[in-house]
Amino acid sequence: MPSPVDGIQGLVQADDGTLLISMRGGVGRLVDRKSELVYPLPSPAQQLEPLSLLRDREGSLWVATSGGGVVHVHQGRTDVFASSDGLSGDDVLSFFEDREGSIWVVTTEGLDRFREFSVSTFSRKQGVSGDEVLSVLTVPDGSTWLATVKGLDRWKDGRVTREGPQQPMTALLLDSRARVWASSLAGVGYLENQRLTTVAGMPGGIVRALVETRPDDFWVANIDGGLFHVLHGTVAQRTPWADLGHGDFASTLVADPRRVGLWLGFSKGGIAYLQDGQIRESYAASVVGEGLVYSLRLEPDGALWIATASGLTRLKNGRVARLTSRNGLPCDGVHWTIEDNAHSVWLQTLCALVRVPRSELDGWTAAVDGGDSARKIQVTTFDSHDGVRVTTASEYSPLVAKASDGKLWFTGLDGAAVIDPSHLPVNTKPPPVHIEQIVADRTPHDAASASNEPISLPALTRDLEIDYTALSFVVPEKNQFRVWLEGKDDNWREMGNHRQAYYSDLRPRTYRFRVIASNNSGVWNETGDVLEFSIAPAWYQRTSVRTSAVVAFFTLLWTMYRYRVRQIAHVYDARVQARVDERTRIARELHDTLLQSFHGLLFRFQAATNKLSDSQVKEEFERAIDQAVGAINEGRDAVQNLRESTLVTNDLAEALGTLGKELAGSVVGEPDRRMAIVDVAIEGTPRDLHPVVRDDIYRIAGEALRNAFRHSGARRIEVQIHYDDRQLRVAVRDDGKGIDRARLDEERPGHFGLRGMRERAGVIGGSLEVWSEAHLGTEVALTVPAAAVYAGPRARGWFRWFAGRTGTES
Repeated sequence: MPSPVDGIQGLVQADDGTLLISMRGGVGRLVDRKSELVYPLPSPAQQLEPLSLLRDREGSLWVATSGGGVVHVHQGRTDVFASSDGLSGDDVLSFFEDREGSIWVVTTEGLDRFREFSVSTFSRKQGVSGDEVLSVLTVPDGSTWLATVKGLDRWKDGRVTREGPQQPMTALLLDSRARVWASSLAGVGYLENQRLTTVAGMPGGIVRALVETRPDDFWVANIDGGLFHVLHGTVAQRTPWADLGHGDFASTLVADPRRVGLWLGFSKGGIAYLQDGQIRESYAASVVGEGLVYSLRLEPDGALWIATASGLTRLKNGRVARLTSRNGLPCDGVHWTIEDNAHSVWLQTLCALVRVPRSELDGWTAAVDGGDSARKIQVTTFDSHDGVRVTTASEYSPLVAKASDGKLWFTGLDGAAVIDPSHLPVNTKPPPVHIEQIVADRTPHDAASASNEPISLPALTRDLEIDYTALSFVVPEKNQFRVWLEGKDDNWREMGNHRQAYYSDLRPRTYRFRVIASNNSGVWNETGDVLEFSIAPAWYQRTSVRTSAVVAFFTLLWTMYRYRVRQIAHVYDARVQARVDERTRIARELHDTLLQSFHGLLFRFQAATNKLSDSQVKEEFERAIDQAVGAINEGRDAVQNLRESTLVTNDLAEALGTLGKELAGSVVGEPDRRMAIVDVAIEGTPRDLHPVVRDDIYRIAGEALRNAFRHSGARRIEVQIHYDDRQLRVAVRDDGKGIDRARLDEERPGHFGLRGMRERAGVIGGSLEVWSEAHLGTEVALTVPAAAVYAGPRARGWFRWFAGRTGTES
């Protein structure tokens, strides 16, 4: 019996509580101070000396050897990994199992890591006759058949045996009688007693696909020979590819049991449906996808999935929809599809193995049926980090098969790959997240220094880089990150697997940077890591400086406004004074010339009248002289009005009321003119009015009153004065005979009533509106902005500003 190695170097505890120790030739069990060999090393490693031992959380045993690499014992199976398998060295020193279950191996030449892959590969090292597996086939007894360039292999219960002739095998098929059919360059047939019984009359050549539509009813796609129909073991019909309307050949076939027909996919693209020897349906490559049709899969509901070099196409009821990278696939080209026991659909694409949950696929198909073919789906990808060695597929059918235990087998150029959808390795450990450093304008700052207080960055920091990482070593390339810079971002930002976040031109303030991460299985560390930092303000970015600048700006703006108001007020006062001076000059000229001349002329008339002897003529002249005296008095009053305001007080309503009474008294004793009643109404709170503007308003309203008395024949005249904060409105209404529309619009020579009123209204910045209808009366309404008419510095200032901006002042 082998004895323990001198100075036992390996010691672990077994499941039953006994001790496992290193022994010459393998691993032994120590019971009652006696040792027995329980795990012998495989040949030719039996002469090696096992050193340290490790029993991992899965119960596997790891044995370090001197010169022989690593021996792995799991569920009674022993594997050896040496430098020829990629190990850094054959002299193994120690083991370590990390928190995520990875096994680290220290050799004299380096450090290696072992972990569980989602996809396993069976190649020549596991006994397969050739690495290039062209097609796979699973049968109900649990075995898997592999067609390789060296022959036909059968895998069952972990063992690989060779079946049939040792020559290149291409397409495989399991018929309704549970017979395995295979094709080779010599012909097509079924296996019986490890011999290939070929079909009589079937020529040799490269066969891409075999399919059975009914019992003993087969179709064979031969590249050079065409499409063969084999019925009851005999070739019943041969159809050249040209007769099917194609210059290329069929690269894949699938039977449609509902219609007892056959779908063909062609090597240059496009598909066709064959029934009773005739093409019933045909779809060009431009419709179903450009390039080689790798495989076809028909679902029970009649949907046909077409895997082509440009994507995955779904055909149902004559409607076509394409699933590509725009919809969430990692890339466009698809080799095959298959549904697992959980009804998820697996795809092999040009860049990765993809799993699509049934809910996602159903949601996409529903969206497609509703007219939305752009909907995205969520998928899980498996690539080289998960054990998928090569994504280049064979061109022989079947490319993928589902075994009775639910595992999926598929072809590869370096062996047959297998994945168990129900037992995918899941990393349940959320990764620790660590912020490493912050780099401000190429100056690094250690993030560890921010544990107690924020990192203080200099003013005018422009470019910022924050480096972070997640401590997960299973597949670090699949770690995902999210970051949130509180103070700038509104929410989390998806960073993918990037481990740096960049910012530029941040405002001076305190920021809080948060980062969380997920491992390769999508398990998130929601706590993550946090870093606080602050950017100091430059002198001109300080709050006090900015506040002072704002105050100075508004002070300057107010000063400019006050200066402008005073400037306009000066111009306005000058214009008003000019108007007053002009009126005074006209009054002086009238008084000194015209009135004086009338007085002299009147004296001469009086002298001449006194000399008349005829009392009747003299009486007529005296009456004329009395009228002339009245006219001179009126002229004197007009001159006085030019020199000063016509109103004794600032009460516009009182002045217009007085004028109305005077006008009413003037028609007494004139039977041809009707006596009118004048009402003056006030709305709002009366305001003091600017004297010059008040006089113009009085004259406009007075003219309207005079016209009403002289021309309207009204019984009632109403004067309405409305004060509000926006404007002053004075309206004169009567119930007289009205004014013809033509007379309202025309300007008759020598008549300046309405035109003069409008001109005067425009001078003071107001507007005049006249409304009249025959026998319905007349309304004259004057509207003047409040800022132009109300007395006071504020109102006058705003009016002057408005007048200076718009040019309405004159």
